[in-house]
Amino acid sequence: METFFMVNRWVHIAAGFVGFFVAPVALAVRKGGPAHRRWGKVFFGAMVVAGSTALAGAQHIQSLFLLLTAVFSLYMAAFGYRSVFLKHLAWDARVARADWLVAATGLAVFAGTVAYGLRVGHVPVVVFGSIGAFTALRQLRGYARAGHWTKNQWLLNHISGFMASYIAAVSAFSVTSLRFIPFPYNFLWPTALGVPVIAWWQWRVRRQRVATAPAPGLFASPAPALHK
Repeated sequence: METFFMVNRWVHIAAGFVGFFVAPVALAVRKGGPAHRRWGKVFFGAMVVAGSTALAGAQHIQSLFLLLTAVFSLYMAAFGYRSVFLKHLAWDARVARADWLVAATGLAVFAGTVAYGLRVGHVPVVVFGSIGAFTALRQLRGYARAGHWTKNQWLLNHISGFMASYIAAVSAFSVTSLRFIPFPYNFLWPTALGVPVIAWWQWRVRRQRVATAPAPGLFASPAPALHK
């Protein structure tokens, strides 16, 4: 078992390292183009591996922080990736049962996380749990409005999910490697810097100032009479 956890640790570090440097590349290239799709998939894969190995590692070292960031990062990465396939909710009211189930489970898990954080007085747990709960609640509200989404709602969700997952990865790196930063700032500085960046990107999308490349499959689909 010790060998397994040692290998698990190095796989986690490698995946986190890849995701740490790939995310800015995906943001820098033209949205929807081949490079963006390729590096976005690499980032998503890295976050899935890093989150999964973190779940196993958290059980071994009994780390609440590692467990929380793993769940948060996995959920946000899945939220961002899944949003690409939900463009049709701008004109189609049909939501898959699995989407409802994942969002409802996320809300329950993150609400419990907030309650636990408040009980023990752990600020980062409350912050991460609150962001997760807000995201899951927004998903559920969005599914209830399926068929009436704006044409760029999927893109707003895509940006929020992937960047929040990246923030969690940076937070994990900060806590484990930047030991000169005192608690709880080592947890929270990536969130303090990252949330305004997410807001700026969403502002650009709403103002239609993000250039996107038309492409078949993952990032393009026919859309009848989309809302403005």
